[in-house]
Amino acid sequence: MLALAACERAPEPQYFEGDTEGTTYHVTVASLPPRVSRVQVQAAIDEVLADVDLHLSTYRPDSEISRFNASRSTDWTPASEPFRVVVNEAQRVSRESRGAFDITVAPLVELWGFGKTVGEAAQVPTAAEISAARANVGFEKLELQDVRSAIRKRLPTLRVDVAGIAPGYAVDRICQRLERLGVRDAIVEIGGEVRAWGRHPDGRPWRAAVEMPLAGERRPYTLVELNGMAVSTSGDYRDYRIVDGRRISHTFDPRTGAPVTHGLASVTVLHASAMTADAYATALMVLGPGEGYRYAEQHQLAALFLERVPGQVDWRERVTLQFSRLRRPVP
Repeated sequence: MLALAACERAPEPQYFEGDTEGTTYHVTVASLPPRVSRVQVQAAIDEVLADVDLHLSTYRPDSEISRFNASRSTDWTPASEPFRVVVNEAQRVSRESRGAFDITVAPLVELWGFGKTVGEAAQVPTAAEISAARANVGFEKLELQDVRSAIRKRLPTLRVDVAGIAPGYAVDRICQRLERLGVRDAIVEIGGEVRAWGRHPDGRPWRAAVEMPLAGERRPYTLVELNGMAVSTSGDYRDYRIVDGRRISHTFDPRTGAPVTHGLASVTVLHASAMTADAYATALMVLGPGEGYRYAEQHQLAALFLERVPGQVDWRERVTLQFSRLRRPVP
């Protein structure tokens, strides 16, 4: 009996991957629970992604968010649970950060040349153009009622884009579904948003790499240990444009109507929710190295700030105590 037991194979990890919302997803399950098949796990993943796509995708004109954006009504509109949950968390972070995070910022992003077709020329907008775009932006122009599960615009032309928080929401939803199936050890990643619980197949805690903020390169800067935690990074080193000879970041400050100009290269946040980590990373990136770090400390966030230093190759690092406890060195 002992010999037979010794010859039994350890459960093999199961890998799932695919495309979603213009990006990719990767799920690793250390071992399948008893009486749960790969087909069931894949079906759970597909169901969540289809539901998120149906309600939150701005790529499809028939989605709930696209229909809401196309409407010019300022009446209360019923909101599905995905739409309500995501908007509610976005609005909470917006209020808390005094507008540094804002899901109505799309008109400003487009004005500065992002979201346009490849190769289309862009110019630095005038003060009048920025002012006109800002008139159509503002989280305070969006209202939500949890009890009635309803949403409305205070401005007919207001548009909502949850691309900065929806991937994290999808990660959270997949994690919840897999846990209900009995999965005890897994890691889920969508478009760089990662959450894990339990342990890696080799018995160690799951770890994720925080990358150096380098354009065109993927090198680890540090590692973080995940056990029931999610990690999200916001940075300006991949998505940017050259406009009139200026390097323009895709990170916009909704309060000024312009791209951020501080030296912060990236912010990484650890949180129990991937959706919340996603929103906080963006908010801190907008707030910048000084105000953002004070905000992170005040709200006891696990955050890493990497700031460019003029004339130097390396970055200036600032880390909150909560982040340092989960940090591990790169081998």
